[in-house]
Amino acid sequence: MPCNDSIVSLHELRGRNYELHPKKRILTDEITEGMDLVGALIMGHRYQSWWTGSILSIEAARKKVPHANATTVQVAAGVMAAVLWSVQNPHRGICFPEDLPHDEILRLARPYLGRIISQSSDWTPLLRHRVYFGENPEAQPDHSDPWQFTNFLFRP
Repeated sequence: MPCNDSIVSLHELRGRNYELHPKKRILTDEITEGMDLVGALIMGHRYQSWWTGSILSIEAARKKVPHANATTVQVAAGVMAAVLWSVQNPHRGICFPEDLPHDEILRLARPYLGRIISQSSDWTPLLRHRVYFGENPEAQPDHSDPWQFTNFLFRP
């Protein structure tokens, strides 16, 4: 869940009919506590779900990069690692991220990522699914296989 201030900002944006405020600023030192989780949730295999990613607190991020926030440091770590790898391997040409040696890239980025987590989860799209209005046939989940696309589909 976003913090209360973020929710208030979203309500203000909606009240302005989604017209962006003319005055913008990027929060830096105003962020005083918290952490960011950046990762991937892999779903639909024998482990149900698997989350892997980085958890970085604002304090740890600022020890590495003063005045930065955790998200910026996590994203920049991956970019920095890829640039360093490309400088060290100039004859490899253009590479897609999935073609890069992940162990080498992670070794370069790891000092900036905080805690690295890789763990299973019991989450499925139906774990906490509730049908509040049974008369809506489109709201009925497919219980035969929780990983069917219809169980993820959002219809406004």
